[in-house]
Amino acid sequence: MKILVLLFLCLFKMSFGEILPIPPLLEEKDGVFNLKVIEGEYEFFDGTEESTLGYNGNILGQTIRVKKGDMVEIHVNNSLKEDTTVHWHGLRVIGIMDGGPHQVIKPGTTWKVRFPIEQEAATLWYHPHLLHKTGIQVYKGLAGLFIIDDERSDSLNLPKNYGVDDIPLIIQDKRFDSQMKLEYLTRNEDIINGMLGNVGIINGVVDPTFKPQLGVTRFRILNGANARTFNLAFSDNRSFYQIATDGGFLEKPIRRKSLLLAPGERAEILVDFKSLNEKVELRDGDYSLLTLIPKDEESKVEKVPKMLNQKVKLPDTSKMKKRYFVMQGSGRTVNINGKQMDMDRIDEYVKLNEPEIWVVTNASHHMGRDMMMGGGMSSMMGNIPHPFHIHNTQFRILNRNGRPPYKWERGYKDTVLVDPGETVELLVEFRHAGLFMYHCHILEHEDMGMMGQFNVSK
Repeated sequence: MKILVLLFLCLFKMSFGEILPIPPLLEEKDGVFNLKVIEGEYEFFDGTEESTLGYNGNILGQTIRVKKGDMVEIHVNNSLKEDTTVHWHGLRVIGIMDGGPHQVIKPGTTWKVRFPIEQEAATLWYHPHLLHKTGIQVYKGLAGLFIIDDERSDSLNLPKNYGVDDIPLIIQDKRFDSQMKLEYLTRNEDIINGMLGNVGIINGVVDPTFKPQLGVTRFRILNGANARTFNLAFSDNRSFYQIATDGGFLEKPIRRKSLLLAPGERAEILVDFKSLNEKVELRDGDYSLLTLIPKDEESKVEKVPKMLNQKVKLPDTSKMKKRYFVMQGSGRTVNINGKQMDMDRIDEYVKLNEPEIWVVTNASHHMGRDMMMGGGMSSMMGNIPHPFHIHNTQFRILNRNGRPPYKWERGYKDTVLVDPGETVELLVEFRHAGLFMYHCHILEHEDMGMMGQFNVSK
């Protein structure tokens, strides 16, 4: 049945593919960014309306774009009939403005936050973080990008024309039944694996089309899915350059042919389309997510920069405090260090501005996780990788099972994919005080309790 539904949906979507929509930039009014959380109606497929959620629209949200050094004020009005929150994923802010499960926005109320932008250029995002309801609210459409610029990003010869050669891609997946109706948590496997769909979605659209200029195009890619890890590559096997991780630019561009992104992770890549003569697809496995068709127009950027960022010298870690986090359990028993999330319990007390090492182990496993949209099984079949996210920091990966991290992981990050049986060591430092979360970013796992709290103070 699953194969028949997937085949039917693929044939259906091929009949109408839309132009890739670009989330518009949110404009400040009187120095304030205004977000309204609303219920909407949206057609993923012609003639079939779904109840969705969005920020200032029916689905997803407008892109907030700021500069390092700005003082940003955001007002979030909740017009839903239920509670929500807005978490600024990847931002360093004080605890009461983080938007975690403690900062609940009641129906009909407005949450006002004001914070300085103190970190370097990066592609971040915002989404709900309501206790036990994060998964469904993100799944129904609540997600948006948060872009930071700085002097370095302005000076680099990179594509910068948002929506033209600087393209945001919010990649998700959703499950539809044979009647084209959206499903959520209809199977026991959805609790175990997290919510995996049978249709890929980019910027809210099924298999959209984009026409890049002939030259270098920049893609800011967010894995905004609830549970699926995407392994992205182009159908003609073309190379591209990764230039940034979750928290900003790498030291140098890294040439790659595929990009593995777990839920919550971001990456920026540069792709040279000078040689694009016919359509090419961006795929996950053999499943097409985005169709690229050549445009009869030259790009202003023709080369990939050789250097992007200063080399970061890591401090001596030999005497740093270590904390240990073990992700384990299955289904409704998922936990960290044998404990499930308790709003009234603080799991860790951390010193402000004091670097330390977090040692994160994935001890979970379960049979039969279908990771790729195309139905292929990854090398991790039979086990569940967990993406580990820490609020209020951009960390550095020190090692994976004692080995150096991959070259493309050596920038700042806030989310790291931890494979079954794997241990990663992270260099963390917290520059803002308050109460924050750490958790698995498979949203159903988070909702089931694979989350803890830490308090940062002097």
